[in-house]
Amino acid sequence: MKILDLTHSMSPNMPVYPGTEPPLFITGCSIDEVGFLEKKITLYSHTGTHIDAPAHMIKGRKTLDQFPAAHFYGPALMLNFGNFPSETIGVKELEPYRGKVKDVEFLLLHTGWSQYWGTEKYFSNFKVLSLEAANWLSSFGLKGFGVDAISADTADTHDYPVHKALLQRNTIIIENLCNLSALPGSTFTFSCFPLKFEDADGSPVRAVAYIED
Repeated sequence: MKILDLTHSMSPNMPVYPGTEPPLFITGCSIDEVGFLEKKITLYSHTGTHIDAPAHMIKGRKTLDQFPAAHFYGPALMLNFGNFPSETIGVKELEPYRGKVKDVEFLLLHTGWSQYWGTEKYFSNFKVLSLEAANWLSSFGLKGFGVDAISADTADTHDYPVHKALLQRNTIIIENLCNLSALPGSTFTFSCFPLKFEDADGSPVRAVAYIED
């Protein structure tokens, strides 16, 4: 079995959603001073490769700690839209994959945007689902939907319609994925276990694909 890491590394200089403070890493204890190394890390719950819980956008809905651990693991499919010419992916583009989508629990969208991680281009003009496509996808009852971009909605959104269409059906959203081009066209197993803290509106994750040889 091949295990593929789909997670960006976290650092003080990493990209964050516009308006969010970058993470802070402080060495609280060092081996030279006290005999062990320990760091204090301050970050927002939607930093780096992370999950959006329904409660992130919809008042009164589930937080991540209210889901069973099994919700963050299951069969997955990657759809490659890296060469798609439009910034909006519609139902027409997804419909040919209906049969495959209904047989998995996670759908990951490869747009090629992770190649711009660390540059200004990463924050705009990335590909997203249309609202109609998001509603179409939400009907499958997926555990999760993942993208290799900073958001599942356009950079200029004010009401986050794609987020809400998915989250209202308890389909979590995994953002800032990477290495999706290395995934097979066939089904694989995916996991994105979050930190388990109370009232988690979101959490950084170590997103991983498990690919059979």
